Amino acid sequence: MIRWLLLLITGVVLGGIVHLATILFLPRTATRDAYSRLTPVAPVNTMKLLPQPTPEGALMPLTDPAFASAVCRYDLTDGPLKLLAPVSQAYTSVSFYTRYGAAYYAINDRAAGRRVIELDLMTGKQRADVPEDEDVTAADRLIVESPTTTGLIVVRALIPEPSLMPMAQRAVSAAKCQPPEK
Repeated sequence: MIRWLLLLITGVVLGGIVHLATILFLPRTATRDAYSRLTPVAPVNTMKLLPQPTPEGALMPLTDPAFASAVCRYDLTDGPLKLLAPVSQAYTSVSFYTRYGAAYYAINDRAAGRRVIELDLMTGKQRADVPEDEDVTAADRLIVESPTTTGLIVVRALIPEPSLMPMAQRAVSAAKCQPPEK
């Protein structure tokens, strides 16, 4: 009886280890992840409006047709980026993802409290190199630290009714992700 119990526990532990290793390794081996799908249509460090999903197909799977979306494939190897995203009349959100799809930061128009969501995106090393300026307070400058040098920024604006689609698309099209002006 003890032998069978030991075999059962060993099998469950080994199965758990294999399952966990597979789940952690799988995103790094995917060849058609979001970053790869967006490579042909979205230039690096430039915001690009995504087409509305249709029943026949969508650029990204599980895209909500009630939102207008724009995406920026970012690369921080040459320096930090500045993101400016005007908010729409209904609802606007900005989400940040690593190269392999792990979400690490999100903000919406209500949390930003302004008509424009404005922030700086940089790596931890780039953040350490930023001089501490006493004139700039934390409320004036929102800095987001990226865990990786490449990734995605997705800006979404709610389309409360179909007639407001152009308004939402204009709002996300006006978003910019680019190196800060010196």
